[in-house]
Amino acid sequence: MFDRLFYQEKGLFLQSFHPATALVYLLVLLILSLSYDHPLYLLALLLLLALLIRDADGLDAWEGFLKAGVILMLVVMLVNPLVIRTGKTIIWHGPEVPFWGKLDISMEAVYFGAVSGLRLLIVISIFCLYNLMINPDNVFNLFSGAGVRSVLVIALATRLFPVMVRDLQRIREVQQLRGVDFDTGNLWQRARKYSGLYNVLLLSSLEGAMEIAESLQARAFGSGKRSVYRRNMLRPRDLFCLGGSLLALLAAGWGWRYGYGRYSFYPEADFLIKDGATLVILLIVLFYLSVPLILSKGWSHCYFFKSKI
Repeated sequence: MFDRLFYQEKGLFLQSFHPATALVYLLVLLILSLSYDHPLYLLALLLLLALLIRDADGLDAWEGFLKAGVILMLVVMLVNPLVIRTGKTIIWHGPEVPFWGKLDISMEAVYFGAVSGLRLLIVISIFCLYNLMINPDNVFNLFSGAGVRSVLVIALATRLFPVMVRDLQRIREVQQLRGVDFDTGNLWQRARKYSGLYNVLLLSSLEGAMEIAESLQARAFGSGKRSVYRRNMLRPRDLFCLGGSLLALLAAGWGWRYGYGRYSFYPEADFLIKDGATLVILLIVLFYLSVPLILSKGWSHCYFFKSKI
């Protein structure tokens, strides 16, 4: 179950980008999600992320992220109207609360809470896409020249939980083959069974730590300047994606300068579509951000195009 939340090499097109390209693309998505206040723009970003996650074969993993995101979204929608009471359209007049005042809930506060929850859902989806697209080892290798020891510590820390989950599943399967049934017995009996499981996991983790230390010693880690072998190369697909990301950021910045992408909730909510330029700017930004999807479709259906990128 937990394996779906970690990176898995599947040979997909979205996983073939250079790690720097993928990081820049995801960073642009994150900047836009935090900069935009317009509900229509945020919904468009969420739709784009849904298409990207589907293309990365990660809908099952996204489901787990969505469950946590929707719960947080509902919490924001409930708390925000109780804290912010500056909207003009009152939809419920509440009682007088000591030290709090009159508990009135406005439509603008509910609206703002829903949009804030939507932004939170987008940010969570971006991190889900990160787990699906980018191999963590490639990312750490990208920054290994700047701080070798720091990158090593971060790499070991980030792989700790996935490795423990896989080891726990493997040990559980071995115990079940030996006749241990973890679903039967009372609470004390099941606790004893799981305690033996975690004891084996602890021993396995200690053995793994010794193997890592022996591997570092065999490779003379820390004895001198570290050599770096980079297998990742910038290909035409990376240049197209980088260009699309930068153009999308420029178009979004130009639109933001002239008020497109901004939205006012208080004291009264603005119209969703003020003029045609609102949709034009949105379509331009979405087109540039859709470059990875367009390349993925061409890579899947055209062998000539696949050989060129």
